[in-house]
Amino acid sequence: MIKSVENPFLVYVDDRPHEFEKGDTILSLIDRHYGRGFVPTLCDAPQLEPYGACRVCSLEIAQSAEGPRRVVASCHTPITAGMHIFPESKNIQKLRRNIIELVLTDHPLDCLTCEVNGNCELQTVAAKVGVRDVRYPEGKNHLDRAKDLSHPYMTSDLSKCINCDRCVRACDEIQGQFVLSMHGRGFDSRIIKGLDSSFEDSNCVSCGACAQACPTSAISDVFQSKSVEASAKTRTVCTYCGVGCNLDVAVKNNEVHSIQAPIDAEVNHAHTCLKGRYAFKFYNHPDRLRSPLVKREGKFVKVSWDEAYDIMVKRFKEIRARSGSDAIAGISSARCTNEENYLMQKFIRAVIGTNNIDCCARVCHAPTAWGMQQSFGTGAATNSTNDLEKTDLILLIGVNPTQGHPVTGAKIKQKVMKGTPLIVIDPRKIELVPYADYHLQLRPGTNIAMFNMIAYFIIEAGLVKEDFIKERCEDFENFKENIKNLDIDEMERITGVDRSLVKDAAIAYASAPRAMSFHGLGVTEHSQGSKTVMLISNIAMMTGNIGREGVGVNPLRGQNNVQGAADMGVQPHQGAGYLNVTLPEIHKQYEKAYGATLSNKIGYKIPQMFEAAIDKDLKALWIIGEDVVQTDPNSSEVKKAMESLEFLVVQEIFMTETAHYADVILPATSFLEKDGTFTNAERRVQRVNRVVEPLEGTKPDGQIVVDVMNRMGYEQKGYSPDILLNEISQIVPFFKGIRWDELGKNGKQWPVAEDGTDTKIIHQDTFKRGKGKFHYFDWIESKEIENNREKFPFILTTGRVLEHYNCGTMTRRTSNKDIVSEDFLVINPKDADKKGIVSGDKVRLLSDRGEVELDAIVSTEVKSGILYTTFHFPEHMVNQVTSDEKDEESMCPEYKVSAVNFEKVETSASIEKGIEKAVSVNNR
Repeated sequence: MIKSVENPFLVYVDDRPHEFEKGDTILSLIDRHYGRGFVPTLCDAPQLEPYGACRVCSLEIAQSAEGPRRVVASCHTPITAGMHIFPESKNIQKLRRNIIELVLTDHPLDCLTCEVNGNCELQTVAAKVGVRDVRYPEGKNHLDRAKDLSHPYMTSDLSKCINCDRCVRACDEIQGQFVLSMHGRGFDSRIIKGLDSSFEDSNCVSCGACAQACPTSAISDVFQSKSVEASAKTRTVCTYCGVGCNLDVAVKNNEVHSIQAPIDAEVNHAHTCLKGRYAFKFYNHPDRLRSPLVKREGKFVKVSWDEAYDIMVKRFKEIRARSGSDAIAGISSARCTNEENYLMQKFIRAVIGTNNIDCCARVCHAPTAWGMQQSFGTGAATNSTNDLEKTDLILLIGVNPTQGHPVTGAKIKQKVMKGTPLIVIDPRKIELVPYADYHLQLRPGTNIAMFNMIAYFIIEAGLVKEDFIKERCEDFENFKENIKNLDIDEMERITGVDRSLVKDAAIAYASAPRAMSFHGLGVTEHSQGSKTVMLISNIAMMTGNIGREGVGVNPLRGQNNVQGAADMGVQPHQGAGYLNVTLPEIHKQYEKAYGATLSNKIGYKIPQMFEAAIDKDLKALWIIGEDVVQTDPNSSEVKKAMESLEFLVVQEIFMTETAHYADVILPATSFLEKDGTFTNAERRVQRVNRVVEPLEGTKPDGQIVVDVMNRMGYEQKGYSPDILLNEISQIVPFFKGIRWDELGKNGKQWPVAEDGTDTKIIHQDTFKRGKGKFHYFDWIESKEIENNREKFPFILTTGRVLEHYNCGTMTRRTSNKDIVSEDFLVINPKDADKKGIVSGDKVRLLSDRGEVELDAIVSTEVKSGILYTTFHFPEHMVNQVTSDEKDEESMCPEYKVSAVNFEKVETSASIEKGIEKAVSVNNR
């Protein structure tokens, strides 16, 4: 027997000794040693804080085996050394039965017809405690509650409610939305939504946390996610954003039945947003492409895979022979797996013989990769998202995480609501602004001026970590001298933010023992985007906020595999592993690995591809999973480029705006129909597991590329993640220890050593480039503003809404379209009043590139002179007006700064509808 002297953390369960851990409750200890459910519970759930309401988990404790006992709720009673625990005494068994009998008096006894029959926690607990009949008279409090079926996803039948409060706590503790609450007292207590309204009329964001937490079917969803009908579940990774949420997908008869969030997922711990949980019906939508198509005489006709492949191979070979390899290019997809992206860049380089390969990272986070590489040597997040638990201050820069990265956004919101200071730097009053200590509402396009001001005030306050800089950084003195010479009056005027507010925020950031920054496209999609990333890196190094828990520079990636696509070499200047394709030793390394003669010339970036197509230098283009006509800026120029190509192949799951211009369309599969890996924003490589078989007539993207490679004369083994990861590990240094069968449920964060050890925090002892490098840049006004001030005096900035994803190809084919069905234009009340516009009016938005019509929402979300819109719907094609000015280094388009004007359009649009929409947007 273990000696208690050697093991001070010792307790006894029915006289059996067990070690406990710091922070243990009685229930957590018993769950760990005896399994979840050994002690029955109703109000407790692993994803929620202990609550102690139902008392079903009660047991007896004593200070000695023979000492006097007392009854406590095990879920929130902390363990103390030497405690004796008796979980199944006769007294406790009788107590539990009595509690469950009382619950059942006010619960309909219709188990056999209930949607959760066989998977109902109340049913399970009743059986465990031995309830065979109910001795008390039937209650009348809950049984007459009407069902709420008003919402596209969420449902409720509160006659089944047992007042455990789990749904309320899930809404509060996980999502932080506070939609649900307990109303009334005593026997009249009941759950209400909002101000006692329906799900549809409340501020519910449809995350489904309440439905997953509910132990009965009182709160559920239209998919009946807790039904046991679909018992076969497969774990995979969400396709919608860079958070990388794990999903448990229930399948019945090869069809997806429902999705829930695994409790043991490190990334999302029983939580996901409405897109991940509910917006999956696109995968077998009638609009799915189900056959290769070839354009003949202006119309698409169905052909076999062999015929489509033959046409592709013939045209690629003809064009290469006539115009050279550089006349062909490829655009891969951040929605595809690492393995598929690796294959596509390998095809372009090893089979075609050019470096003309790129992906959508070009139009979102290319400045992050470039900028952080210049500062640190690695263009990826320095820390894990779970470091939020350790941080003392959060800095959000040009990112709206509760809309674009909802699970991370909810974690940030929870942390801030518990007292952690928050600084928001954003032109909009995003959802988190009311919780922030500081909101620096700068003019779009002035990030450089803002971060120079922040650096100035940190230096002025003497808060620079000199020892860190001396030991680990270079070029600080030159940076410091330039900062000290700043004209702060001018910086204040440029940004439009009071210097005292900037100073207070700068001091708060620099004074925090651990400060963690997150940035998004509001940083990168600017003409000085890469430079801004370097300045964000500057302030992190200045304050020693690198290489420790709870600190760092952390980009929130927009698409699910933006990080992975870049890691795999889907960019024209760097191959797999970010190795420079122009360096002789690297060039030889790639040639040896691929067994082919490769080009050492930097290829076209996406904007250059369009220019080259218009100039007739680029003849053929293969696009996988990117709708460039809708999503890239200045749509008319993109259309012109598509029309100028001799040969265009589009590989998609739907007929997109871009696909209309194709000569050949290849029907690919969704994430639910393939295997592979995604790499999320925190460098976590996770398994994507096939959930259902591919729709008839479709193929996984990777298999399509393999087929074409082989037909072009390059021998490539069939698409298999385990084989491809093995190949990748021989080329990509930070994937050296990644193996398909060793990734487990939660994946590994690169760099992964050969022995399989992964890395939660990078740059702990040294930077990848040796020493962290400081950079100084002057602010320069965007050419877009300089050239259009008089005719187009307003600045348009763009972003996402929670319900949709980029061009909305997938979400528009789900019930998300019933929640948000169109793009809209947000206008400050002062500007709207001058033009006689109210919410709901139709407005024409104009730039020197084109015009679109949108419904107006009048709101103080933006300052006067600033407009905001989304870009999800092809009916509006908002990118007809956006600017194609680019980041100087990475050529990322400047979506966030477009010079525009607007005017009212005479319309019969419903003002009431517009006001409702404005209220909804502002509430969110």
